[in-house]
Amino acid sequence: MNAPADILYRPRGRFRSRQAGAHPSSEVGGFGVFRDQTPFLRHPDARRIDIRATLRDPFGATIVRRFEQRSPVDVYAIVDLSASMSCIGASRKFDLARDICAALAFSATRIGDRFGLLGCDDRVRPDVHTPATRSRAVALRAADRLADARRDGAGARGFVDAAAMLGASRRLALLISDFRWPASLIDRVFDSFAPHDTIPLVLVDSMEETPPEWGLAELTDAETNRRRVFVMRPRLRGQWIERERDRRAMIARLAANRVRPPIVLRDALDPVELSRRLTAA
Repeated sequence: MNAPADILYRPRGRFRSRQAGAHPSSEVGGFGVFRDQTPFLRHPDARRIDIRATLRDPFGATIVRRFEQRSPVDVYAIVDLSASMSCIGASRKFDLARDICAALAFSATRIGDRFGLLGCDDRVRPDVHTPATRSRAVALRAADRLADARRDGAGARGFVDAAAMLGASRRLALLISDFRWPASLIDRVFDSFAPHDTIPLVLVDSMEETPPEWGLAELTDAETNRRRVFVMRPRLRGQWIERERDRRAMIARLAANRVRPPIVLRDALDPVELSRRLTAA
């Protein structure tokens, strides 16, 4: 595996933690970025008394300043290990998934966040599971071990169980898959991950989107091993492209109001573009 890329990400919302970190927290205290002022009885910290605000208060209340604490977050990559992820076209789809995991492992531990990894096909795969860790070496080894993971599962129902394994505390969860699943399963997975800050990363091979206009195309269903031969022609190509467009629109529609808008990655990891999308408001 090549040296991991460094990417940026910005969690949405507030996360609770007793430790100091790099992200805005729901906790308040005596240090950090100024948040607001409040009566001393509500936040009894004599070190943060605001004398000017206290003298101006018409009711004679003692006013203190509160500051926004910053905290770390747990970043989890949940990776699809079903057979469709073995697709090889213009690129190797699973190599892209590994590159993303390595970049997340490196970038999260660099700023004090914890990185965890879960692999799923029709169940959560114990051979791929790595609990969240701040150790960069352990996190990078977890991403590197994906190279040896079997990808022959017939489905991705394990993603639903993976959501339960994250626990009640809010996490930053990145779902890494081609999402070639039934709409009912996508809907169920997004619903399961709704309590977390969840980002679907949709992996696409450019050959899947834009097949040639003419020629014979032999396609193999990786999960059933069934083969079909098509005579590709402009009309069929147009229908193919339209169905791919409709599939991405369906994923975006199911994601609405539960998880973040899906991010589509084609063929290779572009760290700058992915960082831009992950830090977007």
